[in-house]
Amino acid sequence: MSPYTPRKLVVALAALWPLLHVQAQTADANSPSSAAAAVSSSTPPAATATPATSPTLQAVTVSASALGTSADDMATPVTVLDGEGLLTRQAASLGATLDGQPGIHATHFGAGASRPVIRGLEGPRVRILSDGSEVMDASTVSHDHAVTVEPALAQRIEVLRGPSALAYGGDALGGVVNVIDNKIPTAIPERGYEGQIDLRAASGARESQGGFSLTGGAGQVAIHAEGLARNADAYRVGSGWSGGSRVEGSEARSATGSLGLSWIGDRGYLGVAYTRIRSTYGLPGHSHALEECHVHASGTPHFHCDDDHGHDHGDEEGHDHEEHDHADEAVPVVRLRSERWDLRGEYRDPLPGFSRLRLRASHTDYEHREIEDGEVATTFTNKAYDARLELEHRPLAGLRGVVGLQGSHRDFSAVGEEAYVLPSRTRRAGLFVIEEYRVADWRFEAGVRRDWQRVSIEGDQPDTRHGGTSVSAGATWRLAPAYSLGLALSRTQRLPTAEELYANGPHMASNTYEIGDAGLNRETARNVDLTLRKTAGDTTFSVGAFYNRVDGYIYARTLDVHEGAQLIQYAQHDAAFKGLEGQIRQQLTRNWGLGVFGDLVRGGLRGGSDLPRMPAARLGTRVDAQWGRWRGEAEFYRVFRQNRLADYETPTSGYNILNAGISYRVTQAGYGYELYLRGTNLTNQLALVHTSFIKDAAPLAGRSVAAGVRVTF
Repeated sequence: MSPYTPRKLVVALAALWPLLHVQAQTADANSPSSAAAAVSSSTPPAATATPATSPTLQAVTVSASALGTSADDMATPVTVLDGEGLLTRQAASLGATLDGQPGIHATHFGAGASRPVIRGLEGPRVRILSDGSEVMDASTVSHDHAVTVEPALAQRIEVLRGPSALAYGGDALGGVVNVIDNKIPTAIPERGYEGQIDLRAASGARESQGGFSLTGGAGQVAIHAEGLARNADAYRVGSGWSGGSRVEGSEARSATGSLGLSWIGDRGYLGVAYTRIRSTYGLPGHSHALEECHVHASGTPHFHCDDDHGHDHGDEEGHDHEEHDHADEAVPVVRLRSERWDLRGEYRDPLPGFSRLRLRASHTDYEHREIEDGEVATTFTNKAYDARLELEHRPLAGLRGVVGLQGSHRDFSAVGEEAYVLPSRTRRAGLFVIEEYRVADWRFEAGVRRDWQRVSIEGDQPDTRHGGTSVSAGATWRLAPAYSLGLALSRTQRLPTAEELYANGPHMASNTYEIGDAGLNRETARNVDLTLRKTAGDTTFSVGAFYNRVDGYIYARTLDVHEGAQLIQYAQHDAAFKGLEGQIRQQLTRNWGLGVFGDLVRGGLRGGSDLPRMPAARLGTRVDAQWGRWRGEAEFYRVFRQNRLADYETPTSGYNILNAGISYRVTQAGYGYELYLRGTNLTNQLALVHTSFIKDAAPLAGRSVAAGVRVTF
C-alpha cells in the first residue's frame, strides 16, 4: 500500500486552524492589511519583499471581478499569476500553464491542447476570457481543440472560482480564467515607446520559442504590435512507459500575431485589435476502433463491432476496412486557424451618478481541420461574436454596484468523417446586477443574473429554448489585522450546449461515439464556499472548503467500451462536488521561505457512482530563496492514485513531481534583463493524468530543462 493517502491532505489543511489561533494572538496591530498576490499566486511573497522584513505586498485588483475588487477582499479564492511566476511557469497551452495551482488541473491532450479543470469542472463550466471578453473558439466542444489564447503573451492570468464568476453567467460553475494582455493600449508610454523580447528553449521536446511586444504612442494615439512563434518536436515521457520514450505525434508548432490601435483621452480609451493564430499539432491516441463498430440504438445504446478487420462495414458506415493496416498510418494532425477582432473601451464619469462605462466586444472566425494521410478528414468551424457592456454607479445609500448586458452569437459546424453534430446556431443574452456594501471590517456583495438561450439545428428539428436565473451573495470579514474570512453562497443555472443536445456520431480524436439528448434541461447548482486567509507577516496562507450540489447535472455517461473507444451519451443526474484547497508559506530566515500546498475534490452522482475523469488529490511543498538579484525555487508534490472511478474507467497510479528553477534580474542602461533556468519532472517520473481522455496514450512530459531570457525596454 502506498505511504501517501488523501487523508494526509485533510490533516495538513486542518492543521492551519491552531496556527491561526496562535498568529491571531501575536499579530501586530499595525501589520499591513493586504497582500493579495500571496492569496494564490505561485510567486512566493519573498520574491517582491525586502528580505530583511516580513513580506508585505501591494493589493492586486482583480480585473475580472465586476467591481474591480482586490484579491484579498474577494469572498472566494483568487489565483493571480503574473510577473516572474508567469514567466517561468509558462507553457504552450493555458491548461498546462495553470496546472499545479491549488484547485486547478488540466485536461492534457498531448502537447497541442490542454484546458483548465477547476474543482473537478471543465469544458463549458469554465469560462475563458481575453481581458473580459469570451474566447469564442471550440475548446469547450472536445479536449482535442486548443484554447486560442497564447499564455506567453499574457501580462497576467486571473482565476476566479465558484460564485465570484456570476457576472459571466451560470455556465461558469467552475470559475472564470481571465487572460490579461496589452493588445489594446490603455495609456501612452512615458518615453513614447516600451516593449520586450522573449527567447526560450527547452530540452524535453527540443522546443524553441521567440516573441516580442512593442507599444508606441504620442498625443492621444497608441499602437501595439506583438508576436510569438513556437516549434516543438514529439516530447519525451518519464521512464518505464510501454509506448516508448516519446509520444508519437505530439509535435506542435504555432504562430501568433496581433496589431492594436487605441485612442486615449483624459477620461478613458477606445481601441481595436486584430489577432491571428496558426497552429499545427498532432493527435496522439487516435484510434480506428470505432470504424469497426456501429451503434444499436434499441434499448440502451451499445456497440456492435466486428473484431475481424477483414469484414466489410462499408455498406453501413461508408468505409471499407478490408485488409487495411492502420498501424502504418501517420498520426492525424490538426491545422488550426483563428482570426479575432477585439473592441475595448472605458469611459469614466459618463453620466451623473455613474462612475464608469466599460465595453468589451469581439468577433471570431475559427477553423480546425483534422488531417489524416495528407487529406482533410473533418473540418470544424466556429464563427461567433460576443459583446458586453457594463455601467458602474457611484455609491448610493452605501451601495456601489454595476449593471451589465451581454450577448453572443455562435455558428458552429462539423463537416467530414467526424461530423458528430449537425451545424448549429446558438444565441444567448444575459442581464446582471451586482452590488457591494462595506461597513467597519465587513464587505458584503450580492448579485443576480438572468440568461436566455436559443439553439437552432440544421434540419427540421424545432429550436430549443432555455432560460436560467443565477443569484449569489458573499461576505468578507477582516477578523484581525491581515486576516480575513470569506463566505459565499450561490444558486446558479447552466444551460445545455448544442453538442450536449444534438451530438450523434463518432469523434475519433477523443476516441468516443457521442449521443446527445434534445430533452436535456438546465442545471441548477447550489454552492457554499468558505475561505480563510492571512495576507501579511512572516506566515501567509489561504485555505478553503467548498460544497456544490448540482440538480440535473449534465455529464457524458459511458454506456459501452470497445478497444478503448467509448460510447457516451449525455445524460442528467443529480450530483455533488466537495473539496479542500489551500497553501501556507512561512518566512524562515532573511532569504528562505517554506510552503505547503494541496487540493482535494470529490465528485459523484448523488446516490450513485463517481463521475468520470475527476482529478486526483495533490499535496506538495515548496522552498523559495532570494539573494539580491538572484531568486530560486524548488517544489515537490505528490499526485495520489485515483481509484474513485466511473463506469468503465480504469484506475490511475500516483506519481511524484520535482521541479526547480533559478532566475537573475538586472537593469542596465535603461534595459531590464531577466534570465531563468527551470527544470520540470527532474526525477523523470512516468505520470498518467486521470483528467485526460487519452491518459494511456499521452502521459505527461518527462524530464525537461528550459532556459530563457526576457529583455524589457
